[in-house]
Amino acid sequence: MQKTFMAKPEGHKDGITRNWVVIDATDMVLGRLSARIAQILLGKHKPTYTPHVDCGDFVVVINAEKVRVTGKKAEQKKYYKHSGYPGGLKTTLYKDLKATRPEKIVEMAVWRMLKHNRLNNQLIRHLNVYAGSEHPHTAQQPVLLAPEAFPLSMSQTAAVSA
Repeated sequence: MQKTFMAKPEGHKDGITRNWVVIDATDMVLGRLSARIAQILLGKHKPTYTPHVDCGDFVVVINAEKVRVTGKKAEQKKYYKHSGYPGGLKTTLYKDLKATRPEKIVEMAVWRMLKHNRLNNQLIRHLNVYAGSEHPHTAQQPVLLAPEAFPLSMSQTAAVSA
């Protein structure tokens, strides 16, 4: 009888090996990009995935300023936050946030795709987002993830299969 594999915590002798991955966000759709980043952070792409253990890889996202959204979201999408006090709702438009802090858009999209628990707080620290094409993580020898590793839109899938 086979036993179910359970990954050991990081400090264990059979612990988790982590890789560094670089993703170029140029002309990628925000939601599809964020979903793939969340999978990599969780470690769901590995055969050793264990839900309650942080077994994912480190992710570096470059060119966050060149990420795109579909439809009319570029003009209409709003981000909300509340201070907790009456009348404390703050609203920020997507286009304003993209002009001032484009890396925050990707960070928030990935954050919202992860579960909200203590493990998520640990996972989100493995995400590094940069607006430009430069990043300070070359010493970790990150691997550039090919655009083919990302899910295609329905129109692209139909064109490829035809």
